[in-house]
Parts: sequence; C-alpha cells; structure tokens
Amino acid sequence: MKFSKTMEVRAAEATRVAVLLSPAKMSSRLHAAPNQMKAKSGGFWREYFYFFMSLLIAATAVYGFSHTIDHNLIHRLPLPPFVLYIHAVVFPAWIVFFILQSALIRSHNVRLHRSLGWFGVGLAVAIIIVGGWTSVSMARFEQKDPFNSAAFLIVQVMDLSSFAVPFALAIYWRKRPEFHRRLVLIASCALLDAAFGRFPELPLVFSPAGVDALIGLGVIRDFIVERRVHKVYLYALPILIIWQIVAVETFVHASPWWTNIAHSLLR
Repeated sequence: MKFSKTMEVRAAEATRVAVLLSPAKMSSRLHAAPNQMKAKSGGFWREYFYFFMSLLIAATAVYGFSHTIDHNLIHRLPLPPFVLYIHAVVFPAWIVFFILQSALIRSHNVRLHRSLGWFGVGLAVAIIIVGGWTSVSMARFEQKDPFNSAAFLIVQVMDLSSFAVPFALAIYWRKRPEFHRRLVLIASCALLDAAFGRFPELPLVFSPAGVDALIGLGVIRDFIVERRVHKVYLYALPILIIWQIVAVETFVHASPWWTNIAHSLLR
C-alpha cells in the first residue's frame, strides 16, 4: 500500500510538470509577460491621466488669469458690470468640480461621482448663461476695447459652444464611460481659451492652439494605452479646429456678416 501511494504521488507530480512545460502553457506565459509589461508601462496614462489633466487645467487657468485679474477685476476703475464677478466665481467652480469628479473616479467612488454629476449639469448651464451674459455686458461696457468689441463676440460664442456641445454629448453618453470622460475633458479644455489668451508669451490669435494642445494629450494617452485613437477625438478635434479657425478669422477681419449680428445683440 505504501509503495502504491508513492507511485501515485510521483505520477501526479509528473503530470503537473508535464502540464507546466506543455506548449500551450508556455505560450500563455510568453504572451502574459508582454501584456504585464504593457500594463505597467501605461499605468500612469491609464490610472492617473484624467486626474492629472484636471490639475493641469487648474494650473493653466491660474497662470493665465494671474496676469490680468488685478487690474481687470480686483482694482478695476470704473467698476465693471457685476456679472463679471459672478463669472469669476462660476467658471473656477467648474474647474474645482472637474478635479473633484476626477478624484472620485480615481478613488473608485463611482456612486458619489454619478450623484454629483447632476450638480455638474446645473453648473454647466450656469456657465453658458453667465458666459453669454458677461460677453454682452463687457462689450457694452468697453466698446473701444477690440477684445470686448462686437467682432470679438464670435470668439466668445466659439468658446461657449465648444464647451456646451461636448458637455451635452457627455451627459447623453453618461453610461458609456469611454465616451463620457473624453467629452468632459474636451469641454473643460475649451473653457481655457481665455486663459491661454492671457499668456504673455502667446499671441491672442493662437490661444485656441493651447486648447488643442491639451486635448492632444488625450490623443497621446489613447496611443499609449489603447494603441488607437478613440472616435470621440477623431470626430471632435477636427470639427473644433475648423470652428476655431472660422471664429478667429471672422474676428480678425471683422466680417460684416457677423458684426451686423453682433451689433443687433448689443442694442
């Protein structure tokens, strides 16, 4: 009986070794190693990218507006329309909200993220209303300033629509995370056109390129993590760039078709 048990143990060990050394098992291990290396190398881009982008967006806004907030808002004389102060609260609130939502996803607190999402819808609506109100009020307040003129309103329409459309689509596709997160990122980046326009190193007409560069980081992330570019970027980014070119050209040349519309809005 003892001899029989020993033979059974040896046979079981031989079978286990044979399975481990089988071509199928060896092949699966060889394929698993590159996949593990790929996951490790793309760890930052996969796990931390959107949270990092929320912080980068905040840093961009702080740097850009730090050059003008003192003489344009805090110590401005004569005092600007009150809506400008509302604008100075609502727009930064979106950036704080974006950081919070990104942190909640990073910490796997999806339920709270979704609950707060409806607050974000209200905040987004406030941004659109306050943004349009501010644009018209400032154009009436400083008619001699070319960057608060009737012609410049097309740039502000471009900024608000570039936020509103992606965000509306993000809400529509809220149950499809791969669409939702990219659309919210595009919407949040679109709000930074004014911040880039205040960079002393960057001519105003090139400020939309700063927005595109931030979104381009999302494209790079897709290449690294997914080995392909998601269709959200394939459709949204070209449309956004074309819209930016049209808006800037319309402003620079003060196109009559637009200035007539703008003047009717300012009456």
